[in-house]
Amino acid sequence: MKIAAIVLFALTYVLMIALPRVRHWVALGTAAIFVILGVLPVGEVPGAIDWNVLLMIFGTMLLVEPFIDSKMPNAIAEKLLKWSPNVMWVTIWMSIFSGVVSAFIDNVATVLMVAPVGLAVCKKLNISPVPMILSIAVSSNLQGAATLVGDTTSIMLGAQANMDFLDFFWMDGKPGIFFAVELGALATVPIMMFLFRKDKQKVTSETQTEVRDFAPSVMMVLVVVLLIAASFIPNKPAVTNGVICVVCGLITLGIEAARGNGKVVKEAVKGLDVNTVLLLAGLFLIIGGVKKVGLIDDLANIISKVGGSNLFLLYTVVVWGSVIISAFIDNIPYVATMLPVLAGVASSLGANANLLYFGLLTGATLGGNITPIGASANIAGVGMLRKEGHEVSFKDFTRIGLPFTLAAVTAGYLFIWFVWR
Repeated sequence: MKIAAIVLFALTYVLMIALPRVRHWVALGTAAIFVILGVLPVGEVPGAIDWNVLLMIFGTMLLVEPFIDSKMPNAIAEKLLKWSPNVMWVTIWMSIFSGVVSAFIDNVATVLMVAPVGLAVCKKLNISPVPMILSIAVSSNLQGAATLVGDTTSIMLGAQANMDFLDFFWMDGKPGIFFAVELGALATVPIMMFLFRKDKQKVTSETQTEVRDFAPSVMMVLVVVLLIAASFIPNKPAVTNGVICVVCGLITLGIEAARGNGKVVKEAVKGLDVNTVLLLAGLFLIIGGVKKVGLIDDLANIISKVGGSNLFLLYTVVVWGSVIISAFIDNIPYVATMLPVLAGVASSLGANANLLYFGLLTGATLGGNITPIGASANIAGVGMLRKEGHEVSFKDFTRIGLPFTLAAVTAGYLFIWFVWR
């Protein structure tokens, strides 16, 4: 059964690379085969799906159309254009903005909130939005590990190591993982300057858009505030963040309907990206299947055994092994498996467990940036581009995601080793 699951898993990724337009059907097809073969029992199907992520995407999508219709993205775009001398710097500022937001709220929500601004910028400049939206997506993934509330894996680390919000900044008299992530973010700026070096077209914004409705923007800010506040609630339901996004989205549509703006409500419902939701659901089921047959446990054991008793080698394998694995496997079940494994390994070596924990989070969080299906935020960004008529291939994504990942992980990898060894 395990061999069959591994073969199907590998075949699925090959087909998703070869057939990008039908990735969601490929994922759902493999998920169905997993269930039929018993790789993933029928009774475990609901539990394998991350309903919180799906609800967050659904709820935030409801907010996006009213937000765009309010003209707020256009107004923000004009401000960015005034601050930027050329297209290259517009892209860099958008990426930095996405990263800052993502340090405090979920990566998927960040992409769905920030991407409309990027699209507005690109439409004003009459340029392809693909590089900018992909940069926004990978930057949101990069910064997710910066704080306790930025990503699910960060919350898991906090629970394992008994860390609070401030420990991510300063812990045991040393700078925490926040500074490793920020150093990685800074390392991506020269990468962007090189990748977009030809985008030197001058930008100006002589128009001044008037925001016609502040309610959607207020609701966007409210979502951010509520997500941050919810992160401090102990033992909250797993779907809390998703419910927050859905409720805020429905309230926004209710406000628009009450104002007689039925067209926006219809466009919001019509604009729901069902394909992205289906793709994520299929991938969650596939990952649930490979986890059920023990593949993730096997990978965790391989990493810990390869490192052996050499702490530097173990740390290196944890970081870069996590990068490779997380490019293809959702990092949440992987990190959940690895945290207790590394706690035991650190104890047997008499080493500082935080060194391995931070290395794991650095590699696992950033590894998803290598492929367009390695992280939910990437899938959401690619889905938005598809709705705009832009199909993103693995090559298109990897051109940006791979150098981002290498630069950011290398910077964080070195920082954590020299500070926490």
